Amino acid sequence: PRMSRVTTAFAAAVALFLPIGRPLLVGLTPAVGIGAGLLSTQAAYAKSAQDWFDSGLDKAESGNLKGAIADFTKAIKINPNYADAYFNRGDAKEQLKDYKGAIEDYTNAIEINPNDADLYSFRGFAKSQLEDYKGAINDYTKAIEIDPLDKYFYSGRAFNTVFKGDPQGACSDWRKAADLGHAYALEWVRNEC
Repeated sequence: PRMSRVTTAFAAAVALFLPIGRPLLVGLTPAVGIGAGLLSTQAAYAKSAQDWFDSGLDKAESGNLKGAIADFTKAIKINPNYADAYFNRGDAKEQLKDYKGAIEDYTNAIEINPNDADLYSFRGFAKSQLEDYKGAINDYTKAIEIDPLDKYFYSGRAFNTVFKGDPQGACSDWRKAADLGHAYALEWVRNEC
C-alpha cells in the first residue's frame, strides 16, 4: 500500500501541472485509478473497524466473550482511537473476571474520551473487584463530577467507602443516591445511617 500512495501522490502532482488532454495524463490514468482504489480501501478499513466492533457486540450479546474480545481487538488495531471498542472490550474482560485487563481498556477509553462519566464508573467497579477501594472511590468521584445526577455513581462510591471500612462515611452518598431514587440506598439509610 505504501508504494501505491507514492504512485498516487505522484500521479496527482503531475496531473496538476499538465494541461488537460496531454498524452502523459492519459498514461497516468491507471495510477489515478489506483489512487481511487486506495481511497476506497481506506474507507473499507474505516468501515471494517465498525464491522469488527458490531461483530464484537453480537458475540458479547450471545455470550461469546472471548470472540468478542478478539473482534474488539481487531477494531482497535484498525482504529486505535476507538473508545467504544476499548470500553466494550474492557466490559467483556470484566465479565471474564480479568479486572486488570478491563482497567487497562477503560483507562484507554478514558484517555480518548475523558468526559464520559460511565467509563470512570466501570473502571471504579473493576478496581473495587481488585480491592482497590481508594482508586474506585476516586473514579466514582470523577464520574459524579461529570454527571452529578446519576444515583449509581453515588451508590458505587458509597459501597467502596463501606468496603474501605467506613460505613458511616458512606451515609452522605447513600442519602444522595436515595434522593435520586435508588431504592436500596433508601434501605441502607434507614438501617445504617
